Amino acid sequence: MAEEKIQHCSKIMAEKGLSVAFAESATAGWLCSEFALTEESGKVLKGGITCYDADLKVSLLGVPRELIKRFTPESMEVTREMAHRLANLIPSDIQVTVTGLTTPGGSETAEKPVGTMFVFAIINGREASFRRVFNGSCEDIIHQTINAAADMLINELNK
Repeated sequence: MAEEKIQHCSKIMAEKGLSVAFAESATAGWLCSEFALTEESGKVLKGGITCYDADLKVSLLGVPRELIKRFTPESMEVTREMAHRLANLIPSDIQVTVTGLTTPGGSETAEKPVGTMFVFAIINGREASFRRVFNGSCEDIIHQTINAAADMLINELNK
């Protein structure tokens, strides 16, 4: 299901002449990998950065350490900042970033349980995002996040 949505999303991007770049934490590059498997990958995919560790969000992307301390590495505020910083590293029309909690041991709380995922995209300067709580194994949560990210991108690209 997610693969078909990614294929469709990639096709829309190619038809519109748009390129995409990713910075992923919780999904560890899986979303970018899905785009690499599409027929249009050479036309749309610029690349991706996996910054699973919070320190890489700071050293590689330039996310202010104070922002991470204030909101946690798994937050919409950090995910948004990652998207804005990504554009400076990988020039593209679309920047997509992901953070979240796929397993225990992060910044989970009663308000932000394991399964909470944050996705943020900038599409030609327009912002789109979601925060969702998914259930299941780590792999299930990642699959659901990829599926939801594809839905969000398709909806935004069709506006």
